[in-house]
Amino acid sequence: MGETVTLSTDSRGISRITIARPERKNAFDAALIAELTAAVGRVDRSARAVVLQSEGDTFCAGADVEWMRGMAAYSLDENLADSKALATMFRALYDLEMPLVARVQGAAIGGGAGLVAVADIAVASTDATFAFSETRLGILPAVVSPYVVRKIGPARATALFVTGSRIEAKRAYEIGLIERLVEPSDLDAAVGRVLDAITSGGPRAVNAAKRLVRDVEGKRIDETGDLTVKRIAEIRVSHEGQEGLRAFLEKRDPRW
Repeated sequence: MGETVTLSTDSRGISRITIARPERKNAFDAALIAELTAAVGRVDRSARAVVLQSEGDTFCAGADVEWMRGMAAYSLDENLADSKALATMFRALYDLEMPLVARVQGAAIGGGAGLVAVADIAVASTDATFAFSETRLGILPAVVSPYVVRKIGPARATALFVTGSRIEAKRAYEIGLIERLVEPSDLDAAVGRVLDAITSGGPRAVNAAKRLVRDVEGKRIDETGDLTVKRIAEIRVSHEGQEGLRAFLEKRDPRW
């Protein structure tokens, strides 16, 4: 692994990807983007969940100032290559089979707020703030836009994008950018409660539930009938489905 991103996995199968660049507010540069993408690729596909977290008091400040200064002289082709690398990183996070949980302890700005949006569940401290401030630099939150629109809807995404305004954690919770909002002292315990809930479900069922949402999203009900009927029938007869049903009927914890 590189110096600014670490990957670890505990005995329960919880993987943690940590951005460790607090002296630069965990901001993106080309090296960090490459390291984060590589870390996602190294996650064991049997992991129960992935926690995306960072060190220091800022979750992620978006693009590093020195990196942006260098990009000012980039050609269009160089900018395309750079943007493609960023898009690849976000897509890798989005494509994780297991739930992705973001632990947000502080400011999440620009691409940092995009990391919150791409997470399946974001747990944030009341100290956290959020902004898509790109237009204030004369640019766009283009790469993160699909994930933001999916998470909070087009009207709210438009309001945040065109104003670049910073919002408090309470407002981020109200619009659905974050799923859970807690006091700073409860942040790790709250993330732990989310992970406990995830690991209480069947491993295959949890991942299949995440995939199910992706597969029915944006489709009419009459377009999803065959898919949903097949999915529930197949998982009912699976080993995991049978074990879960037996455990329920026998009033015991399932063995998974």
